[in-house]
Amino acid sequence: MTRNLLRWSVPLALAAVLGVGAAMAATSLTRGIATVKVVQNAKYGAILVSSSGHTLYRYTPDKKGKSTCDATCAQTWPALTVKKGAKPTAGGGAKAGMLGTIKRGKALQVTYGGYPLYWYSGDPKSGAVNGEGVDGTWYAVSASGALVKHEVSKGSGSTTTTTTTSTTTTKTGWG
Repeated sequence: MTRNLLRWSVPLALAAVLGVGAAMAATSLTRGIATVKVVQNAKYGAILVSSSGHTLYRYTPDKKGKSTCDATCAQTWPALTVKKGAKPTAGGGAKAGMLGTIKRGKALQVTYGGYPLYWYSGDPKSGAVNGEGVDGTWYAVSASGALVKHEVSKGSGSTTTTTTTSTTTTKTGWG
């Protein structure tokens, strides 16, 4: 009996701790006004980040003005939001004219070039880009609003592109 209790209580405790951590991080990225700025990343070049320095991502199934990441997806990929009535601001390098919002529950999700922005719960600190290329659908965003799908090559100023193809489709329940 004790063994069964331990077998179920450890994963539940871990899930609770991770959930609280994600909720705290989400709260820190939704207070007041969101500032979107551009930073130079050694691996991916100039990318968008939040005011706290967390890399901002786009989800390729999203359309302009429409988020398709909800439920389980939104737990891993929380939306960058502002409270209703607030507007996002452009920091260094970001283009103010590209910032906007769409309705998302009781808040507004920040958009860039019309596309919803998210951060990745798997980025443990500002400057991390662990979400880049996840599932072939999540990519960092450049200052122009384009998806960053390649690493910046050192030295020549050229870029290196990695192409991945898949013949199978897996439904993850994220959207």
